[in-house]
Amino acid sequence: MAPADGQATVRRDAVAASATACAHCGETATHVVHGTVDGVEHAYCCQGCAGAAAWIASEGFGDYYRWRSAPGPRVEAADDYGDWDRAEMLEAHSEAADGGRVIRLALGGMHCAACAWLVDKALRQAPGVLDVRANAVDGRLHLRWDPSRTPLSALLQRVGRLGYRPALLASPARDAEQRRERRRQLIALGIAGLGTLQAMMFSEALYLDTANQMPEATRDAFRWVTAAVSAPVVFIAGAPFLRGMWSEWRMRLPGMDTLIGGGILLAWTGSLFETFRGGPQVWFDAAVMFVLFLLAARFLEARLRDANTARLDAIAGAQPAMAWRLQDDRLEAVPARELAIGDLVQVGTGHALPCDGTVVGDDAWVDEALLTGESTPLRRRHGDAVLAGSHVHAGTLRMRATAVGAATAMSQVARQVAQAREQRPAMAGWAEAIARRVVAATLVLSAMVAVAWWLVEPSNAFPATLAVLVATCPCALALAVPAAIARAQSRLLARGVLALGPDALPRLASIDRVAFDKTGTLTRGEPQLLEIQSLAGRDAETLRGIAAHLEVGVAHPLAKAFGAAPEGRSADAVVLHPGEGVEGRIDGALWRLGRRCFVDPAAAADDGGLWLSREGVLEARFDVDDAPRDDAAATVAALARDGMAPRILSGDAGARVAALGERLGIGAAHRQSRLSPEGKLAALRLLQSEGHRVLMVGDGVNDAAVLAAADVSAAMASGASLAQRQADLVLLGSRLAPLRYAMRLAGQTQAIVRQNIVWAVAYNALMLPLAALGIVGPGLAALGMALSSLAVTANAWRIGRGLEGDTP
Repeated sequence: MAPADGQATVRRDAVAASATACAHCGETATHVVHGTVDGVEHAYCCQGCAGAAAWIASEGFGDYYRWRSAPGPRVEAADDYGDWDRAEMLEAHSEAADGGRVIRLALGGMHCAACAWLVDKALRQAPGVLDVRANAVDGRLHLRWDPSRTPLSALLQRVGRLGYRPALLASPARDAEQRRERRRQLIALGIAGLGTLQAMMFSEALYLDTANQMPEATRDAFRWVTAAVSAPVVFIAGAPFLRGMWSEWRMRLPGMDTLIGGGILLAWTGSLFETFRGGPQVWFDAAVMFVLFLLAARFLEARLRDANTARLDAIAGAQPAMAWRLQDDRLEAVPARELAIGDLVQVGTGHALPCDGTVVGDDAWVDEALLTGESTPLRRRHGDAVLAGSHVHAGTLRMRATAVGAATAMSQVARQVAQAREQRPAMAGWAEAIARRVVAATLVLSAMVAVAWWLVEPSNAFPATLAVLVATCPCALALAVPAAIARAQSRLLARGVLALGPDALPRLASIDRVAFDKTGTLTRGEPQLLEIQSLAGRDAETLRGIAAHLEVGVAHPLAKAFGAAPEGRSADAVVLHPGEGVEGRIDGALWRLGRRCFVDPAAAADDGGLWLSREGVLEARFDVDDAPRDDAAATVAALARDGMAPRILSGDAGARVAALGERLGIGAAHRQSRLSPEGKLAALRLLQSEGHRVLMVGDGVNDAAVLAAADVSAAMASGASLAQRQADLVLLGSRLAPLRYAMRLAGQTQAIVRQNIVWAVAYNALMLPLAALGIVGPGLAALGMALSSLAVTANAWRIGRGLEGDTP
């Protein structure tokens, strides 16, 4: 039962609970906090959610709980947005406006219209707020305020206490262009809606004169008024279609705009001609309906695309404008763009990380919800990698910068996604190719219908030709694929999955086998050094230091096991041998670290350990292990139930691969160890030769070749950049569960795409003979065609429904 309006109290006597859903955010509570609203007691997962619910009720906003279509965001500790008040930040990310300044932000956690309503109400009550517009579709917040009365930080804390997390936009210029385009679309829709309403009113009067008793003067007056009110709809609101038609004719490539623009102009000019000569019928209503419904369909499709890019923009722009750099034991505030690789950066609780880096010193809890969609903060320890845009949930985090500005992992992935979106999916190209052929056929058929009716009944030639031209316009076919793909990519991004390849989703829907790398993929990529065996009398710390020097700069998860390299020496001429080991010179001697047969060519067997040799003489054996990811077993089991027969293709030792396989439920027949990059590729090719379509999941440099060869590939965001560049999908978080969600979503997307295409083709096939025979007139043809376009767009919005709780 959700809270309602009225008085609220919170009792902070948390009691243990095993399966209680929070009344505010819907998450399962491990300890319940009780809150009373209007005399009714509710359970909450934390004091933050209880406090938010109490505030909502006390302010009279309880309707939020009745209207919302999704649970609210979990309310964590209130962030400190003090840095947002700095002059440098305001100058860079806001602009002067009437009475104050305007800033536009991405607002995480705002998923439905009720959320937008709540944010709007909460901010309008604050002093100094001049205008607020919260949009749940694209997750954007438009805020105009007077900084002299209220600082920006106070307003952001207000929405932060409700669980919504503000973030800067990646590209204010692009956002401004999107807003201008959206404004143009809304103005065109407004003109079309108003003009259509007026035109239909006057046309209705003409239609009701079924006995032809209306005086000619009155009839002509109605027609001239209808022509006047429909002209702005045709020539202002419909201008994009007319410009598109002109461009297509200039390039001698008639397309859909030719049919749309031609149909609109024919209907309006033909009606004007009939008005001049006092003919029996006009079709102004068909022209304006055509424009209105097509604009509505295109507006919905644009909103799908905007919603798809909004979260990506928020991810790419989430890093703060300012950062605290630690230099000579002194903290200094600097613009984040001035950070350099190697800088020591300190980030306090509630603040976002300004760059990629590795944790230095004490542990901290990091919230990666914006990047991954996971609401549970993660503990990051010394040496762990952290990504720009994450928030420090608890503790003070110190990090050594490894990538800054446009070089951060999220910025690079964002560029890859942007590049991928510029490419057209094969299915979309196929649909557009069919649409072009339909256009050509429609033009020919329209001419044939005109000739046939002219010979039989000349008075029906024009309306029948116009009806054919309008009814068979393949707009729905052209919208069928891009609308569905845009919606699917948006849903994936909300789950922390980036689709990089234009055809990733269609190919993912056909997958029947899944193969995983082991280290850093099925496991956390946080190996631990369990034991050091010295074989030549050197002490263990010296051996660890030598191994650490060899691993410096090597992009392999096992490098973390050896910790920081001691000062005073360094490794030269370091060479990585994927799947084998690494070698380099220290103090002039050649050292090797890796498999037994790599460091000691004379060895006949490999026992699974990591060995160290100097000039071919064995010096040490290291025992290293890595824990599986928290949801690895559940994900593997779920994929097995789906018939995917998960398997492991690993370069690790047989004993460790066997132990992990047993733990995850992967049998001996489906796990292979000690595979070189070529061996992984051969194993993949064997599966493909048996007729299987394989999804490969990896993270390391040695996975690049097999990722490139797989039917579909997925890489971990924490893995090597080379692996990500070869991947079709990137998993942003530390969980594997979104992978199964992506596969099921891909299947649902393909089903809806097929539904859209079948509907579009069936509609055209049905309407063509009806229009050609004169059974369906231009008005009904325009209405049917436009509703068909709206239907496929609305159908695409269903993608993702029914899968929300479908995680292992």
